[in-house]
Amino acid sequence: MSAKGDPVDATRAPAGEGVRDGRALVKGRQTKASIVDAALRLASHVGLEGLSIGALAEVTHMSKSGVFAHFGSREELQISVVREYHRLFEAEVFYPAMQAPRGLPRVKALFANWMQRVSIELQSGCIFISGAVEFDDRPGPVRDALADSVQAWLSAFCRALEQAKEVGELRPDADERQAAFEIHGLILSLHYEARFLKTPGALARANTGFDNILARYGTP
Repeated sequence: MSAKGDPVDATRAPAGEGVRDGRALVKGRQTKASIVDAALRLASHVGLEGLSIGALAEVTHMSKSGVFAHFGSREELQISVVREYHRLFEAEVFYPAMQAPRGLPRVKALFANWMQRVSIELQSGCIFISGAVEFDDRPGPVRDALADSVQAWLSAFCRALEQAKEVGELRPDADERQAAFEIHGLILSLHYEARFLKTPGALARANTGFDNILARYGTP
């Protein structure tokens, strides 16, 4: 009984327990986010296949069991890295471009942001590209997460091209999927030329290629 004669709810947690649980939950999420951030930086250099619980524990100065407790498996860690990379890609490339008007201004903004991201990744590496090489013939959740992320981005770019056609800035018979395919090819070629072959002027050539694609599909 309580002081007022009411029965005590034995299932109710003590006053401070809910606060402690909430703080522990927030701290756990913050720790996991820090681990994912460190894993993303590591994967940019060694690839998703280079990620391991042991290597990440060393980088984050945590125990292997501490890192493992947040993910449960190496595969789940890799998927978390893919999702975090996709989130950052959207924040840096996609969402800022949505402020531009529909049509070619938005298409150009998407490509400019994409190129800015690429110029940084030429020094470290791109998770989408390196991951495609590592998992192209390996069915499973990691490959699915990679493919879904890349497809979502290409679909968004294709939609921007379609809108440019709708507002009359691309020819009515323009194939937006073909245009998106060619523009994506520029990015892939740029990584190969600039990162692997160290070809001088590769960034400028990619920008010229983009202008040529828009000119070919554009209205007179």
